[in-house]
Amino acid sequence: MSEEPQKRSLLGRLFGRGATKPAEPPPGPAPAPVQEESVEPARSEEAVDLVGGPSGAEALVEVPPAREPEPEAAPPTAHPPVSVSVSESVSVPIPVQATAKAVAVAPSEPPPRQSWFQRLTAGLKKTSTKLTEGITSVFTKRKLDATTLEELEDLLIQADLGVETSMRITEALAKGRYDKSIDPEEVKAILAEEVAKVLAPVAKPFEIDPANKPHVVLVVGVNGTGKTTTIGKLAKQHVVAGRRVMLAAGDTFRAAAIDQLKIWGERTGAPVIARDVGADSAGLAFDALKEAREQGQDLLFIDTAGRLQNKQALMDELEKVIRVMRKIDPTAPHDVLLVLDATTGQNALSQVEVFRERAGVTGLVMTKLDGTARGGILVAIAARFGIPVHAIGVGEGVDDLQPFDADEFARAIAQN
Repeated sequence: MSEEPQKRSLLGRLFGRGATKPAEPPPGPAPAPVQEESVEPARSEEAVDLVGGPSGAEALVEVPPAREPEPEAAPPTAHPPVSVSVSESVSVPIPVQATAKAVAVAPSEPPPRQSWFQRLTAGLKKTSTKLTEGITSVFTKRKLDATTLEELEDLLIQADLGVETSMRITEALAKGRYDKSIDPEEVKAILAEEVAKVLAPVAKPFEIDPANKPHVVLVVGVNGTGKTTTIGKLAKQHVVAGRRVMLAAGDTFRAAAIDQLKIWGERTGAPVIARDVGADSAGLAFDALKEAREQGQDLLFIDTAGRLQNKQALMDELEKVIRVMRKIDPTAPHDVLLVLDATTGQNALSQVEVFRERAGVTGLVMTKLDGTARGGILVAIAARFGIPVHAIGVGEGVDDLQPFDADEFARAIAQN
């Protein structure tokens, strides 16, 4: 063979030119130094475990064997291609560990605390949206005539504001504006003004008479209105104010109600008088009042079982609780708070009527205003009964039950 073909053959083997077949890897295992640089079996087991995959030898066994490369794609290196797959699996946990550290050192900041009016406005969002969107649709590019006034009145009645209040608002709106164009914002302003006038006479804070030792508060209402939670929140507020408060678990029908009141007692530091499930609630109220007097408590909250206003036997039992307490203190209870659930809508009117007649309700607390578009029912109740509204609730937190303010409520309900 001539010298020139030998040189060409040597260049072909080195650079892949003129070769009739690819360079084959040397027989036997790869040299030890090459294997140490490309494969790290000691780290492979630990690294795969960190991302939840198979570990150790099993991870290496599951790597599919590299197929024999085609002649045209022959790599210029003699290293086994399987080393690439293993090194890729080893590198996976590195960014995962870095991300975990970044999350640990950068906790999210709590949202800024809202004022009570901001929480009230947010809580009444469903009610106000129903009203304001309806007002906008009625008064956009239309004059104030008999048809628009009738549509507005229907809208207000459907929002549970009551017939009397709805007529009052439409009459106030019609004065001096009939057959004239009117802006929806002006209608909202009049709505807020008239609602505030209805609510102002009943917006009275809950106060206790220091001459009463203790001042006894009986808390009543139908099932699920939030009586026990309301007692806990009110108790917390009075304990913070420096008063000595005692709680009585008068809902003896439900073990959960007894346990819940005990939890509130632990939170507030107020002693709780409780009996076994099924015990006589009137007897418990008697014992609680007697003990509260002996201990010199300033305030005694008595929980009662939820009862529908149309259940005669249960209402008779409530009257018995009052009679038994008056054997110790003829003036007890000094307040009877009716807790209303705003989501019940028009049924709340019936509740107020019956509980006022049978239990002598002296004040109202309305809860769950944040869960309904029927918050206007409070306006209808105020217009019809004139019973003081002491507090309203728009959430589960202790601070989400606050004294009732007529102007704030009117502004929030009209979003004005």
